Amino acid sequence: MHLSEASAVPSLPTQPFVRPATPDLKPVAPAADPLADALTPRVISLGGPAPTKLSSFTISARLRGRSVLTDTDLSRDEIAEVLDTATRLKGLRRAGQPHGYLAGKSLGLIFQHPSTRTRVAFEAGMAQLGGQAIFLGVNDLQMKRGETIADTAQVLSRYVDGIVARVASHDDLDQLAGGASIPVLNGLTDKCHPMQALSDLLTLHERFGALAGLKLAYLGDGNNMCHSLLLAGAAMGVSVAVAAPSTHQPDPDVVAQAKWLAARGGTAPTITITTDPFAAAQDADAVYTDVHVSMGQKDASARAVALAPYKVTTEVMAAAKPTAVFMHCLPMHRDEEVDAAVADGPQSIIFDQAENRLHLHKAVLLHTLCSPAAAF
Repeated sequence: MHLSEASAVPSLPTQPFVRPATPDLKPVAPAADPLADALTPRVISLGGPAPTKLSSFTISARLRGRSVLTDTDLSRDEIAEVLDTATRLKGLRRAGQPHGYLAGKSLGLIFQHPSTRTRVAFEAGMAQLGGQAIFLGVNDLQMKRGETIADTAQVLSRYVDGIVARVASHDDLDQLAGGASIPVLNGLTDKCHPMQALSDLLTLHERFGALAGLKLAYLGDGNNMCHSLLLAGAAMGVSVAVAAPSTHQPDPDVVAQAKWLAARGGTAPTITITTDPFAAAQDADAVYTDVHVSMGQKDASARAVALAPYKVTTEVMAAAKPTAVFMHCLPMHRDEEVDAAVADGPQSIIFDQAENRLHLHKAVLLHTLCSPAAAF
C-alpha cells in the first residue's frame, strides 16, 4: 500500500532535555519534645573503688552498752552530751556528709502500738548511721503464742545489737531489759516517753540558746509525756508548771522525783502543779500539750469533758511571754487540745520538734551502740 505525502506520519520535533532545577534545601531543627527530654537518662556516678571516708567523730563512751528505760537513767551531764551529739549529727546531715558510724550494727524494734515519729526516726536514723533496723510488730513475734518476754529478749540479744520497745506496760519493758544482754531503749510506755522529752530539750535549746532558766508550761493530762517533761526538764534546769484537773494530775512520785532533781541542779528551777491553766502559762517560754485521749484509753468521753478547760488557746498563749513557743508531741487533734490558730500559727514549733526526734534518736543510738574505736 502506497502512502501519499499528505497521509504520511509527521515527524516529532526534537528538543534537548533540560533537568529541573534542584530546590534550595536547608536543615530544619526538630521540634522540642518535653516528654523525650524528661525521659533522657541522667547519669550519676555512685561509689567507686575506695569506700567513703568518714570524718572523725569523738563521743564519750560512758553510755556504751547501757539501756535508757526512764528519764532518770541519764544524768544531767549525760543528757548534755547526748544533746551535743544530736546537734553535731544534725549538722552533718544538713551538710550532706556521710556519718555511717554504726556500719554493721542492727537494731530490733518491738512495737505494740502504731507509730509515725518513733518508728520512722529510729529506722531512718539507723540507716543514716550505716546500720539496719528490723521492725517487729507484736503479731510478728512468738510472744503472741505465749513465748515469754525474757526468752524473746535473750533470743534477740543473739541477733541484734540493740532493741527499741514501744509497749503498753512499763513492766514489760523492765522484763525485756532484764532478760537482754544488749541495750534496750524506751520508745514509749504508759509511764514515760524519754526519747520525746530529750528531743524537746534539743528543740528548746536550739530556739533559746540554753535550757537553764526557761519555764515550760504543760496543760492537759498528767500522763507519760507529762512525767518525762517534769523529769528531763528538772534535770536540765527548766522550771515546769503543770496545769491539770485534780482527777488527771501527774503521779505524785514522779513530781517528788522532779522536785528532788530541781533542787540538785544549782539553777533553782521550780516544779509547780496546779489546776489553773492561766497560772501555769504565766510568763512561760514554752506552752506544751498532748492529746486529751491517748491510745487504748476507754474513758474517752469523761476525759474529753474533764480536760476541755485545758485547751491551749490564743488567750492562754497571751499569758505566756511574747517570745513563747507552742509545742506538741504529735499526733495532734486541732481544736480539741489546741486551737488550730495556735497549732498552725507563728509561735508553733511542732515540726521542729518532730524533726529533732530523728537527730536525738541517732545520738542515743550512737552513744549506746558505738564500738570502742568510735569513742574515747
